Amino acid sequence: VEVSPPHGTSPGPGRGATPNRRLGNVRGVSVPSPPGRRARLSAPGTSRSSSAAREELRRRLLGLIEGHRVVIFSKSYCPHSTRVKELFSSLGVECNILELDQVDNGASVQEVLSELTNQRTVPNIFVNKVHMGGCDRTFQAHQSGLLQKLLQDDPAYDYDLIVIGGGSGGLACAQEAAILGRKVLVLDFVVPSPQGTSWGLGGTCVNVGCIPKKLMHQAALLGQALTDSRKFGWEYSQQVKHNWGTMTEAVQNHIGSLNWGYRLSLREKAVAYINSYGEFVEHHKIKATNGKGQETCYTAAKFVIATGERPRYLGIQGDKEYCITSDDLFSLPYCPGTTLVVGASYVALECAGFLAGLGLDVTVMVRSVLLRGFDQEMAERVGSYMEQHGVRFLRKFVPVEVQQLEKGSPGKLKVMAKSTEGPETIEGVYNTVLLAIGRDSCTKKMGLEKIGVKINEKSGKIPVNDVEQTNVPYVYAVGDVLEGKPELTPIAVQAGKLLARRLFGGRLEKVYHTLFWPLEWTVACRDNNTCYAKIICNKLDNDRVIGFHVLGPNAGEIIQGFAAAMKCGLTKQLLDDTIGIHPTCAEVFTTLQITKASGLDVTQKGC
Repeated sequence: VEVSPPHGTSPGPGRGATPNRRLGNVRGVSVPSPPGRRARLSAPGTSRSSSAAREELRRRLLGLIEGHRVVIFSKSYCPHSTRVKELFSSLGVECNILELDQVDNGASVQEVLSELTNQRTVPNIFVNKVHMGGCDRTFQAHQSGLLQKLLQDDPAYDYDLIVIGGGSGGLACAQEAAILGRKVLVLDFVVPSPQGTSWGLGGTCVNVGCIPKKLMHQAALLGQALTDSRKFGWEYSQQVKHNWGTMTEAVQNHIGSLNWGYRLSLREKAVAYINSYGEFVEHHKIKATNGKGQETCYTAAKFVIATGERPRYLGIQGDKEYCITSDDLFSLPYCPGTTLVVGASYVALECAGFLAGLGLDVTVMVRSVLLRGFDQEMAERVGSYMEQHGVRFLRKFVPVEVQQLEKGSPGKLKVMAKSTEGPETIEGVYNTVLLAIGRDSCTKKMGLEKIGVKINEKSGKIPVNDVEQTNVPYVYAVGDVLEGKPELTPIAVQAGKLLARRLFGGRLEKVYHTLFWPLEWTVACRDNNTCYAKIICNKLDNDRVIGFHVLGPNAGEIIQGFAAAMKCGLTKQLLDDTIGIHPTCAEVFTTLQITKASGLDVTQKGC
């Protein structure tokens, strides 16, 4: 939509001639306006609140973008805008142009565009609903051939959005996009580990990360509680021992229920889910290969890469043949026995901690420092505490070879290691070797090079801008695959939701309450959906939180922390913007989505 200025209006600053508003085949649609005033994209009534007016303007802008092949938000005096108009003119492409300096609410339009695209400058260009960016990116897309691809008449895509990866970020993005009325497909396929381990829908956190780790940590804590209980008067003569098989069966049963819950949630929101491996074959087209090798192709207007990471291997003889990683540990069908944990990451120390807590003989081999990137005083205190509780540390050593001495469940492995500070070598015999030396992004076998998506060749991570957009305008990414961005589940969930809202239009909502199921209660089969969280907000005071209620474990500890925030003016938006600590009960207050007045179901179907 091109909005024409009224007669007599002056051209843009520093220009002595009327700006060229029609360039060759570039045309606009004039919107009539009353004599003597400039036309507006929207004209909300004066009685409406500023937030309602802004939301209406946002909807109108999205409608403009959705309804036209090419939309250019421009300023009549901007030379970069002129270059872009001339480019589309040379291509014979009709454009819809809005000159922001010639409409009354141009500043408001530019502010809302900034929120939608994180671009504050003009020109701001959309082609077939895809945000191209500014002048430079449009010309780069023209040189690479991408612009011509996007300009193909009447693209008939199978889906509005295809999400590759069914983990925390991907599922959050897919479901939010579906709620906003889009046709969405999720592709998720777990390539088995070298030991043959795979899992269901939900990603690392649910299947081989936060959830099983905390449940096994809980098992270790219960063992410690048994020891402590004697000092509180509990007397028992029977020897207590831990059964690994019972624990893993219970943990896997709970994970299975979560997998089903995610599939059910996708179905309820009409999100298509296919258990297939996604690989780009050309622009806007992806090949999905299932476990039987059958291939099917799908197209979409936009794509989100949310494939996450997998554990790294050492690259030495015997590592993939005989060692396990966190991909395998939580469903291991036998007790690992005497275990060597290689690595000093939080994954390494968490696993070493609960294995030792279950009564196993555990050694941690450390190349350099514990918990690199963390406060080192705290890291060393963690190491010291673990040593006091039976975990041995081999510092400044790295494995160079792993040999199998005996087969079995578990068998026996010999590990040869060398010092990082000299020629010294050592050997040790263990039942299990667990590698926790880092993770690599799952991006290198997705056909990204076929559509020109740039990745960091060393790490596999994807560089994106501030709105999770890659260098290819219709391809976005969320979660642990991002380069230089925070990682882990709560951030991925939040990023996925926000990305969907940016791409397909946000909504105003008030959210207040939910039931929740503490993770510690799940395996023990305590009451489901008994615990309850509720906040009360003052709508007339920026949704300031004036009431805070929680019924569940450690309620006092939770409320004490939030009470200080309430004294500082806590609002619902601040809660929404807060990244939850996962998995905890308190994080439920950062993900509330249902108002009590709506009457919608608040029972929980996932973690």
